[in-house]
Amino acid sequence: MAMPLSISCSQRVKEALMVGSTLDATMTTKILAPVKTERQILENSMLEDDPNANCTIGQQEEERVPTGPRWGPQHKGAQELANLYSTGKRLQECVCVCICLALMLANFFYLVLKFRWQNASAIIAAALFGIVSADFGSGFVHWAADTWGSVDLPLIGKNFLRPFREHHIDPTSITRHDFIETNGDNFTVTIPFLGRMLWDFLTLSEDEVQGKFTWNCYVFLLAIFVAMTNQIHKWSHTYFLLPGWVVWLQEHHVILPRRHHRIHHVAPHETYFCITTGWLNWPLEKLHFWSFLEYVIEYTTGCKPRDDDLKWAQKGT
Repeated sequence: MAMPLSISCSQRVKEALMVGSTLDATMTTKILAPVKTERQILENSMLEDDPNANCTIGQQEEERVPTGPRWGPQHKGAQELANLYSTGKRLQECVCVCICLALMLANFFYLVLKFRWQNASAIIAAALFGIVSADFGSGFVHWAADTWGSVDLPLIGKNFLRPFREHHIDPTSITRHDFIETNGDNFTVTIPFLGRMLWDFLTLSEDEVQGKFTWNCYVFLLAIFVAMTNQIHKWSHTYFLLPGWVVWLQEHHVILPRRHHRIHHVAPHETYFCITTGWLNWPLEKLHFWSFLEYVIEYTTGCKPRDDDLKWAQKGT
């Protein structure tokens, strides 16, 4: 018989934890898939649909040491990281979002103009492969930024790694970011590829354009889904007032579902890094893809994975 736990959180969470102590196996197979159990999620991640329930779980009430919040906007580390978002960074994001949207519209116009029905099957396959590539790309960048480097690094630290550190200790912060702050970095990444596409449409002959058309469809869908990855990610953290069509796409796993992404946010955030569709998370986990890379890098360099991430998390205590 399981010993009762001392739990300081909402009644809903308490009930779920008490049931979870006897039904872990069932919860795993029926709800989560065999990576993290329901109990692990409740104990080791912020309850985003109940953000005030920062649980502290111990065997005895008197053993509990007073601490700050484990997650959320009141966490000291989260507040410090949020304050590092600069005016210069905001300006760069605004400019890049505008350029990227203009390139998307121009390339879409030429793709429609140059479309040929006889190439439809190859174009569909290329587009699907573009989406899968975007999912893998999101996972690789997410894994690298979560696992390695420091906010103190010049140039990329405050501008690129900072949001990843903030996100782990305040997962709902992304839901308070506007379109520019949410998507600025991802839109920036796609500009060189979309720019090259437009250059080809403007300078190549008709035969050359048709020869590269399938490839350009792949690049375009890859760019669209890369650009929208953080918006999709934001939706996976939004538990209230989502548009019905977004919920439908999540429930049918066309884009990253909320329940699926909760697995990544179980501390220490070492799995399920793909955040565009999430289609590749399960096979990559079964292949131990990320853990193998971490082992190789740690063995050859001596760097500890997620060392900087842990440092910021501990600022809340």
